[in-house]
Amino acid sequence: MSDLKVSLPQVLESDRLRLLPFTPEHIQANYVAWLNDPQVVQFSNQRFYQHTESSCRHYLASFVNTENIFLAIEDRLTHDLIGTLTMYINPHHQTADVGILIDKTNHWGKGYGYEAFALAVNALLHHGKLRKVTAGTMACNLGMVKVMEKCGMALEATRKAQELLDGQAVDILYFAKFSTHSVSA
Repeated sequence: MSDLKVSLPQVLESDRLRLLPFTPEHIQANYVAWLNDPQVVQFSNQRFYQHTESSCRHYLASFVNTENIFLAIEDRLTHDLIGTLTMYINPHHQTADVGILIDKTNHWGKGYGYEAFALAVNALLHHGKLRKVTAGTMACNLGMVKVMEKCGMALEATRKAQELLDGQAVDILYFAKFSTHSVSA
């Protein structure tokens, strides 16, 4: 079996957004602030950490010399950073796991998360030629569940009472979408 090398366009664009490599220039006070905002990270394990510019630079550096991809989600017109998207790629299995975080609540409920997530999932399955893309979330994160379903992902597994949120055990839901084209090993 030969390992697949994922090759995506440098910039992915939709009507309102562009996804491009996250760079040190994206690490500014507003980015660090929303990573430390309890409401923004309420369903993310990022809520357990205190973020600094240094910790953000360390995280960005963890992507160097790996197959994994860290993207900035920017407003296409203003180039303002409104979120981030990670793609953890396993070339041996031709799979990727995608995660997304949209910044302040003024961008929530307007379709930005879906637009960015769909752009990434479709790019991985088509340009990246992966056979499967996965993502997971807490069952109570209804916005993310809707995003994954709208992207055509199907519920693949439930890990019952897997994590704690405010002291209450919650399920983790795992979704997947398979490629419609044949990927050979």
